[in-house]
Amino acid sequence: MKTNIKELSSLRGYYKGSAHLDIGRKGEEIAKEYLEKKGYKIIERNYKTKYAEIDLVAKQKNNLVFVEVRTKTGEDLGSPEETINKKKLKKLLGNAVAYVARTKWKNSYRIDAICIVLKKDYSVEHLNHYENIEVC
Repeated sequence: MKTNIKELSSLRGYYKGSAHLDIGRKGEEIAKEYLEKKGYKIIERNYKTKYAEIDLVAKQKNNLVFVEVRTKTGEDLGSPEETINKKKLKKLLGNAVAYVARTKWKNSYRIDAICIVLKKDYSVEHLNHYENIEVC
């Protein structure tokens, strides 16, 4: 089953600077630990090509999973889900296809998103894992 994430990108670009990067790194670490606890094997972090950067590349059984991690502190200015748009997903798909070609991956692959809201002390308020996001 595919997951659609509503495109609401009016808040993109709001958070910039080192605090934004710290929150992003913390979210990626939380997502990595979450996936490992669920049995995923992380094989790449912050994989970059000319298309985009993929936060995490993981294996789950015979599937290759490309994971976009979105992290925010609080939801006063919208949820992490609202920062994922069609343009970003298309870039991720291009990057996933490039990775599959480079590694000669023969099995299935998909794009997931992990959306995290942190409390002010950087502990997790909630985490949502969206599997097999539809890229249209």
